[in-house]
Amino acid sequence: MLSLHPDISSAESEIHFFDWEDQYKKGLQWYVGQMPFSYPHQLTVEKTPAYFTSVKVPERIYNMNSTIKLLLILRDPIERVLSDYTQVFYNHLQKNKSYPPVEDLLLRNGELNTDYKAINRSLYYSFMENWLSYFPLHNIHIVNGDYLIRNPFPEIQKVEKFLNLSPQINASNFYFNRTKGFYCLRDSGRERCLHESKGRAHPRINSFLLDKLRDYFHEPNKKILSTCWKDI
Repeated sequence: MLSLHPDISSAESEIHFFDWEDQYKKGLQWYVGQMPFSYPHQLTVEKTPAYFTSVKVPERIYNMNSTIKLLLILRDPIERVLSDYTQVFYNHLQKNKSYPPVEDLLLRNGELNTDYKAINRSLYYSFMENWLSYFPLHNIHIVNGDYLIRNPFPEIQKVEKFLNLSPQINASNFYFNRTKGFYCLRDSGRERCLHESKGRAHPRINSFLLDKLRDYFHEPNKKILSTCWKDI
């Protein structure tokens, strides 16, 4: 979505410089070489979601640029768990491999399987503490991922403001694709949609499992909301 803005130049793929040791050893000049061409007036952006949950990444980014601006998209942690499962399930399906039902992964002996990676990575506050030990909160803008899905334009307006960009992205740049079930982009007559892996229906879970997840995420949710997301 940010690529709609003329003052943004964004890398097309995830770089994984700060979280993959083999990449990090190549040095900062290698990282710079992975960035797209940009003019002096443009901001250069890359996205690698795995940075957020990596223990080493905040310090490494801070050592590169202590005043850098960071964007973080968060959504309801239960939705994130189910989204993670859905993506892995379809990855296996495309390779003609079987994958367990979601209940088999989320439950163990009738209790929530807190060792399941998707659950661990949805405990946002535990990771945020590490980031806040290096960066002040005003350097980090949290995008509401659920709002972004339902109505992206107001969220992208907030991002423009955070990055000190002139308001160039308009409501007309977004249109709802009824076939895909989510918003796509329209730019100079060209239409673009997110990858086909986006917008897939999540598995339905029973009320017992849903209650388990709600109880587990209740306190961590309160912490992230009170500390970092006071405008929600």
